[in-house]
Amino acid sequence: MNPKTMLVFAGALLAGSAAAQQPQYQARMSEPLQELSPTQLAAFIAGRAEFDTILLDSQGLGPMFNDTGCSQCHSKPDVGGFSTTTVTRFGKKAVGATPFDPLVNLGGTLLQKDKIAAAAPACLEVVPPQADVVVMRQTPHTFGAGLLEAIKDADILALAASPPNPSVSGIARMVTPVEGGPARPGRMGWKGQVATVFTFSADASLNEMGLTTTFFPQENAPNGDASLLGPPTNCDTVADPEDIGNQRITRQANFQAFLAPPPQTPKSGMAGEGIFTTVGCAACHFPSFLTAGHPEAIFNGRTIKPYSDFLLHDMGLDALTGGNGCGDGIVDGIATEREMETRSLWGMGQRQAFLHDGRATGGTFEQNVDAALQNHGGEASFARTAYNALSGSSKTSLYAFLRSLGRPEFDDDNNNTIDVFDWFFLSTDFTGPSPAVPISANAHGAVADIDQDLDFDVVDFLVMQRAFTGQ
Repeated sequence: MNPKTMLVFAGALLAGSAAAQQPQYQARMSEPLQELSPTQLAAFIAGRAEFDTILLDSQGLGPMFNDTGCSQCHSKPDVGGFSTTTVTRFGKKAVGATPFDPLVNLGGTLLQKDKIAAAAPACLEVVPPQADVVVMRQTPHTFGAGLLEAIKDADILALAASPPNPSVSGIARMVTPVEGGPARPGRMGWKGQVATVFTFSADASLNEMGLTTTFFPQENAPNGDASLLGPPTNCDTVADPEDIGNQRITRQANFQAFLAPPPQTPKSGMAGEGIFTTVGCAACHFPSFLTAGHPEAIFNGRTIKPYSDFLLHDMGLDALTGGNGCGDGIVDGIATEREMETRSLWGMGQRQAFLHDGRATGGTFEQNVDAALQNHGGEASFARTAYNALSGSSKTSLYAFLRSLGRPEFDDDNNNTIDVFDWFFLSTDFTGPSPAVPISANAHGAVADIDQDLDFDVVDFLVMQRAFTGQ
């Protein structure tokens, strides 16, 4: 009997025995929060369609841009996710008493690499020769973005005031949302420059696609030359603002806000999390928050585990800018060349490249994690040293824990899809109602133990059938 037939046949035999007690599986990445109202779900669906739309020149694309739609970059493992797509940042290093120059008059610090066909050749941006800092930044994912916005400002500020480990000293970057309201600690962006999902949507739409709104009504000038936006060159072909009534960015924001957070399997945690804490990772990658205070009740009262303190930390300078660390050499607001916001780790189990520029890539997951940790300088040096002193078995446990961040239940191959291949490899762990050997949280079969009772049995199997997505 082939695996798919076996899965369906077994389910038919067992369906009547345990269906009433089935727990809920965690939403996979790119799926919505599971408790949305009909109105919220409709907003999510419309938002996903907008996020997946290819913007046309006539709709406001460009005149310069990095890509033609949100999902062109936010695509892995599905819409709203991360990717290895990078954008270019540039500037001029500080020298003596002369501070870092973002070269705003030359289009800095973000390069828009493309232009619409109707725009003149002069409208295509280039990295100016004055720039002596040129770095790449990867696309982050947006899963759970609404829940990040719902983290209480006071909780982030408390971590800055009283860090869990006195050897680190994070700084909260206070930023004002474009939609109004008081300044809040940033919690999105490589430099902590964004506090709300709506701000992220408006900012990215302008700077990555060239879409103007009432919040950002003016196009970016090609390499800083505003004269190119009007006659006689006239790079810009659509009157600003192009997003009439901010409808597009509102739909984008709805989709991202209602995205479920990345799953973590097993939910009970793994032995490697203790090692993660012991070596000092949790000093910055703070495990969990309780959300509260969001105007939409669905975001409140949830314990989330993003593994970040959302603070700026001195990470040293990377090799491209003269050091041994992962600060990118770019100054952004109060964030210095050496400072980066702590990355949220949830979802990292399905990434193939780590650090802001994706340099930790090309190997196995474990090798890429190791490469990323070797680049942790500055305040993170002590954790790198402690990690390097771990035994091989302890490192293996740590890697297993990190791989669990983003893994759905029943997803044996960790590809965000539940299919016959997962059943094929998990079927050997199927124990029925009386397991001879309990399945610990660190065992292979733990990915299928959804009710956390130390076995993969009928109850778990019936949930696997509901979670089944593949062929």
